[in-house]
Amino acid sequence: MRVGVIGGGQLARMMIPAAIELGVDLRVLAEAAGMSAALAAQQVGDYTDAETVLAFAREVDVVTFDHEHVPQDVLHALVDAGVTVHPGPEALKVAQDKLLMRRRLSELGLPVPDWARIESAAELDDFIAEHGGAAVVKTPRGGYDGKGVRMVRSAAEVAEWFTTIAEDGRGGALLVEELVDFRRELAQVVARRPSGEVAAWPVVETVQVGGVCSEVIAPAPRSAGRLADVAADVAIAIAEGLGVTGVLAVELFETTDDRILVNELAMRPHNSGHWSMDGSTTSQFEQHLRAVLDLPLGGTGCHADWAVMVNILGGPEEGTLADRYDEALAGHPTVKLHNYGKEPRPGRKVGHVTAIGDNLDDVVYEARAAAAVFQD
Repeated sequence: MRVGVIGGGQLARMMIPAAIELGVDLRVLAEAAGMSAALAAQQVGDYTDAETVLAFAREVDVVTFDHEHVPQDVLHALVDAGVTVHPGPEALKVAQDKLLMRRRLSELGLPVPDWARIESAAELDDFIAEHGGAAVVKTPRGGYDGKGVRMVRSAAEVAEWFTTIAEDGRGGALLVEELVDFRRELAQVVARRPSGEVAAWPVVETVQVGGVCSEVIAPAPRSAGRLADVAADVAIAIAEGLGVTGVLAVELFETTDDRILVNELAMRPHNSGHWSMDGSTTSQFEQHLRAVLDLPLGGTGCHADWAVMVNILGGPEEGTLADRYDEALAGHPTVKLHNYGKEPRPGRKVGHVTAIGDNLDDVVYEARAAAAVFQD
């Protein structure tokens, strides 16, 4: 069994141990030498070039992804050449374009914030006026970790975005959404295989700092019952409705009036599921490989009452993560460390730690304290 992963980031890197355990030959097409997944990088090349990707794909049984940025023409070239691609172009198209995502989710009858497609400042100002004087504007393509997202009270705050879409000559537009009054952010991760089997992990609570995920608590506190059922039902409906194969992460808002709304989608392993590597029977990375190979999915139960994942953002100002190992590992022997093999840089996700246990306060403390050792 040979699985080809397009993209050489930390998600591809964290598939490597799962592939070894399953006896899967994992091969990576990395964007550049020395990336996180260099251990499995069979090739370095441009994922936007169809010939490069086709040459890579001919050596594997199925192609999957570390990110959603492979162009549609390249994806269709793979399919036309008879390559098995999971998730497929039609599903990935929805993850690549936030306007299409909102339209498709609305067509499926799933709960989303009130939204509109806008092409002018006047349209945006009208939407803002109709929604309490504030709104969230997003660029439809390319944004992640808070990029391409702004909370605005006037169209003037995104004037350069309108200039860009006017100059590209392709009839571009922006996505505007209501500013949701939410109590907290949640995420529901599920997996689906081509034969239709689905599996869901517990819904988790995510904590964002500057638009970047900082912490994940699994399961989300106070989520047992209706909330957990609704979150799982929504994510499974999306996976089935869009024909997603592999892991799907659905980022959610829990509103102050007790609604659950879909915020974003990721059709690959996701930061909100990293806790599963140490806290669940089956990690999201093993599950993703099982799903794209159409193997029976693994159990998603938890090893302890709580798992807390804390991202290491930025890393030390001088030196490497390894320079802090003695202090972190000796001081927090029950915490699991995952180093992404990246050079430290402000705001960059360079690793994460996970703690599990039966007392949430203790687990949170251990995870935060261990992560803090690596950050100045």
